[in-house]
Amino acid sequence: MSKELVSSIDIAAPAERVWEVLVDFAAFPAWNPFITQAEGRLEVGGRLRLRMQPVGGSAVTLRPTVVEVVDGQRLRWHGRLGVPRLFDADHLFTVEARGAAESRLAQQEHFSGLLVPFFRRSLDRGTLPAFRAMNTALKDRAEKATAARG
Repeated sequence: MSKELVSSIDIAAPAERVWEVLVDFAAFPAWNPFITQAEGRLEVGGRLRLRMQPVGGSAVTLRPTVVEVVDGQRLRWHGRLGVPRLFDADHLFTVEARGAAESRLAQQEHFSGLLVPFFRRSLDRGTLPAFRAMNTALKDRAEKATAARG
């Protein structure tokens, strides 16, 4: 069984600024309503420690492994609950330049494994709205930083 969540947002800020906000893990507690704490190495094979807060749900700490980093463009990690193929998650952020001062941020996550049918409703009701909340907050932060820098 599998499930895919996708959320994107257009941002009135250069892709470089959006990327800076996305990978500034130390600042997440100040602005990010979904990933409220993040630490770890942003390199392939690096382990992350992420505190995630789904909408209407309980916060959970996950420890995914970074599987792809394309500086300024893509960040992807893979995590799992317990053993492989029980509940696996592949999370991808992409930042796409849409001109000199515009960009698009997309978040998508592919869930697979035996437990997916049991989590399907909470993914739609809690995780997807949390993606949207994070995207909106990141947009606000990147646009304010761009305006402040002139």
